[in-house]
Amino acid sequence: MSKGAKGSTRVLSLSTFAFTLMFAVWLMFGVLGIPIQKEFGLSDSQLAWLSSVAILNGSIWRLFLGVLTDRIGGKRVTIVMLLVTSIPAYLLAHMTLNYNWLLTLAFLVGFAGNLFSVGIAWNSHWFERERQGFALGVFGAGNIGASATKFIGPVVIASTVGGSYFGGIIPGGWRFVPALYSVLLIFTAVAILLFTPADSVKIQAARPLKDMFKPLKYIQVWRFSLYYVVMFGAYVALASWMPKYFVSVYKLDLRDAALLTALFIFPASLLRPFGGHLSDKMGARRLMYASFGTMLVALLLLAAPFGHIVLETQSGLKRVLPYSLGVFPFTVLLFIVGCSMGIGKAAVYKHIPEYFPKDVGAVGGLVGTLGALGGFLLPPLFVSVREWTGIPQSTFIVLFILTLVASVWMHLTIVRLMYRATPQLEHRIDTAAQELLEKVGN
Repeated sequence: MSKGAKGSTRVLSLSTFAFTLMFAVWLMFGVLGIPIQKEFGLSDSQLAWLSSVAILNGSIWRLFLGVLTDRIGGKRVTIVMLLVTSIPAYLLAHMTLNYNWLLTLAFLVGFAGNLFSVGIAWNSHWFERERQGFALGVFGAGNIGASATKFIGPVVIASTVGGSYFGGIIPGGWRFVPALYSVLLIFTAVAILLFTPADSVKIQAARPLKDMFKPLKYIQVWRFSLYYVVMFGAYVALASWMPKYFVSVYKLDLRDAALLTALFIFPASLLRPFGGHLSDKMGARRLMYASFGTMLVALLLLAAPFGHIVLETQSGLKRVLPYSLGVFPFTVLLFIVGCSMGIGKAAVYKHIPEYFPKDVGAVGGLVGTLGALGGFLLPPLFVSVREWTGIPQSTFIVLFILTLVASVWMHLTIVRLMYRATPQLEHRIDTAAQELLEKVGN
């Protein structure tokens, strides 16, 4: 399949729409979980696991499906995934449920999250290297699907309670959402079947599987994966966790909590194409530095939203400059974190076709898998650390430490690579510094 071939725009457009829909399905428990919690009397821990098992199943198949896409093409894999996901979504809306069934169907619905690695591999074969960053950024903007349920969920749930639509195909209340999504998934599969070009070439069928997995032995693949845990895994975790955080900490109702969470989701999704464009123009490394640095500052403030400075004076200790983050400044800082994540996600994936042009499916699948697994592990970790410390803001302490580790690893790696490339400069830098000091002294 030739890159830049006719039909690339249709591939990008429809794959992005499919990913947007599948992402909405994958993270719908971030909003649905709250009315489900009330109906079934779930604890916070049970609610966190309900979201987490969906995230888990949206993570574990990414590597396999990325490689499969490289071998048989993205159109076939995408259509099958859409149809398979529609089944548990429909059952979730219509079955008589208990907590065990909720967990089972949440896990099965979570399969939707694996479409990311499929779309990355599919689109990378249709765009030349100079446009891959932008194209993959556009596709990745399908993360905006996470905000779809945040916007429509609370209103739809409140306005359809007790109702039934289209002959019972779509019930009312929170069940309206998964039922509607199941129908949309089927229509999207049909649209891709009819309007995207065929997978006319089995892209890498001639290569043995062991060769396709060979790049996974390189340390930079695992380093990229940690970056993606910060930029994407933490994004997924916050997207599902923040409605509950706003409700419990700031005592907002579900509708307002969902809308404020969407203000975080929007830039974390919509800025991804811009991040891809900047990566094409100025390089992914610079963007990673900027994204990590901005996140560290914002997360530090979010981790300490209330406090004061204590001064020791002759008359005793004095508390001065008290401060607190209300809903507005808190949301602004969360918005800044979202902007950094949106740009950072694109910068991470810009590395992959640059380093591993023949193995985008395998490498992108592993990076996506580990990144999404971060989204699975973080919500239960948030609950555990909050219960241990008694501080709701411990969520952001966890994310600050994670971001700090990733940024330090990146910086040390870059410094080491620069030294290996130009070892002769080590003593030259010291000499130049000494010469400068002498000139200043004179």
